[in-house]
Amino acid sequence: MTGRTVYFTGPGEVAVQETNVPDPGPGELVVEATVSAISPGTELLLYRGEMNPETAVDETLPSLSGSFSYPFPYGYATVGTVTAVGPEVDPAWRGETVLAFHPHASEFVVGVDAVSRVPEGIPPERAVFLPNVETAVTLALDGEPAIGERAVVFGQGVIGLLTTALLSSFPLAELVTVDPIASRRDRSEAMGADRSVDPDAVDPASLFADGPGSDRAGDPSATQPSGSVTATPQTGADDRDESRWPGRADLTYELSGNPAALDDAVDATGYDGRVVVGSWYGTKPTELSLDGRFHRSRIDIRASQVSTLAPERRGRWTVGRRLATAWRRLREIDTDRLVTHRLPVAEAPDAYDLLDRRPAEALQVLLTY
Repeated sequence: MTGRTVYFTGPGEVAVQETNVPDPGPGELVVEATVSAISPGTELLLYRGEMNPETAVDETLPSLSGSFSYPFPYGYATVGTVTAVGPEVDPAWRGETVLAFHPHASEFVVGVDAVSRVPEGIPPERAVFLPNVETAVTLALDGEPAIGERAVVFGQGVIGLLTTALLSSFPLAELVTVDPIASRRDRSEAMGADRSVDPDAVDPASLFADGPGSDRAGDPSATQPSGSVTATPQTGADDRDESRWPGRADLTYELSGNPAALDDAVDATGYDGRVVVGSWYGTKPTELSLDGRFHRSRIDIRASQVSTLAPERRGRWTVGRRLATAWRRLREIDTDRLVTHRLPVAEAPDAYDLLDRRPAEALQVLLTY
């Protein structure tokens, strides 16, 4: 049996190649794809040649072994139907609709442990968002949003929008998002953001100064210069609780993929605030201005990546629990508004060119089979 697989063959180059599909071995399934989702974050880094070729693809998934050395297949969100099963696999798997963390391919063999049954009532074009919703769940867990906090999300691509949708369910004081593309800002507010702003039109340090939900609105002391210290009988002259100052967030996410946005994210964060970095910058350098305010404000910069669970949560959270949570949340999110294009797999080169050259038009591109 033969199938078609999408390969990254060089910077700016993608090819759809015919590949042999072997018979399934013990513990394996054959899946015939229905639809797969291109990751406009990681996969654009690969398409542009901005990922270190020596980086391991994903050591937690057998289907994504190896490194980013051309040529290589990639992708991690394919939904299809099980057409055959190998020895020692329950025959009931045949005919099941599954989500596979597997590169873009029309037919492929995968271990039974590397697929997830798609729950009844979730169509393939929604199910294909499961890996990104799982990433958004991880980001929420790592950020630890709390009641009454002010949160900001830089970047409203697919991951940013899904994270916004999840954060909107928390009892935050206000949720603000930042993105330079107007259509994404519109989607952001539809997904639950209180406000979505253009980064070129705002000061990162003043995102919450006068906006709706600001606990400083109408407070005469809100005109106090940034960096000043107010002595009160309760706090004393050394009070540096910057959450009392206008403008800055308690929780900030950097999901734009733009290294320059990380500096803005730090600037947008107040005293004892958290900056959760979910972007992959690849080989693009990142410069940060970690000045006195950063240190004195005790800002916590956290890495978040879906391939692992944070050590402090492993006692109560497992990958299975997180996956089940993502499936439940997926039912509540309107993923249809994220899909801008559907292209047959034979036109995969056009799909990547579209995402690369026309980001204002292309958000989530699906490959159909």
